[in-house]
Amino acid sequence: MKRRVLMGLIGSAAAAPQALAQRTFHLATMTPTLPLDPNAPPAQFLIASLAQHGYRLGQNLTYESLGSRGDNDKLPALAKELKGRGVDVVVTAGYRTAAAAKEAGLTTVVAQGAGDPVATKLVASLAHPGGNVTGISDDATTLSIKRLSLLKELLPGLKKVAMVWNRDDLGMSLRYKASADAAQAMGISVQALGVREPDDFNGVFETLKREPPDAILMVSDALTMLNRKRIMHYALADRLPAIYEAELLAREGGLMSYGGDTKECFERAADLADRLFKGAKPADLPFEQPTRYPFLINLKTAKAIGLAVPPNLLARADEVIE
Repeated sequence: MKRRVLMGLIGSAAAAPQALAQRTFHLATMTPTLPLDPNAPPAQFLIASLAQHGYRLGQNLTYESLGSRGDNDKLPALAKELKGRGVDVVVTAGYRTAAAAKEAGLTTVVAQGAGDPVATKLVASLAHPGGNVTGISDDATTLSIKRLSLLKELLPGLKKVAMVWNRDDLGMSLRYKASADAAQAMGISVQALGVREPDDFNGVFETLKREPPDAILMVSDALTMLNRKRIMHYALADRLPAIYEAELLAREGGLMSYGGDTKECFERAADLADRLFKGAKPADLPFEQPTRYPFLINLKTAKAIGLAVPPNLLARADEVIE
């Protein structure tokens, strides 16, 4: 089921610059999970950053959000709906969402989670996208090496890592491959646990019980994020260390997370949207990379699974949750 959030809220008493006040700009977000509430992160970061450029909800900016709630088959219809509503720019999260927006001909800014946009053919190149899509993308290989290195530092005897990912999502399958290649290069074997639907997680847990790994790495997309609590609860119950891509998961009880800063990604997506509102073409706006990658450790979870985190690893964390 889809849900639309339509906003026409008054942002700030400060008047928008004259050039921007001459028309109303229509901004949308589209996600493979829940619609993004404008009063909560990450949409809050997006709208606040646009306000700094002179766009005010209820004055010269409208906002709406559509989410497929994990049903990727609905994404093309949602994208066509936004196209029909005359949206100026849509900010997306995830590969399938960006692909649907591209196919619908929407001017698209990818905020995060779409994988390698060149390998998935979202764009012709990072420097010259050449179509209707631009945005933010990280380097999966570099991040995979970093996440595995953090696990190795936590567990010097690390030999086998279970990797959970959505094998029906091309962007996440390529991210999984980058992670698996990095693991093998480091002498770590990979337990591949690809899923396609929620029921597949039952088989994942059966495999983990039958052939326990030393740790878990979860690749984030709509399917795994909507089922993240199941993975975190299993890891806690079986005392398995796990690392995640999104800082949200460490805050929710995951042991560790390392990935692009969500706030920065949506603020920079706002910067790109501003340029597009002012007439720039997505084909001419190079894809960018995050510059901040927070490393979080949930010490409460570490203690719950009986794991002593090395002091040098704690010292390197950007945030320790106790």
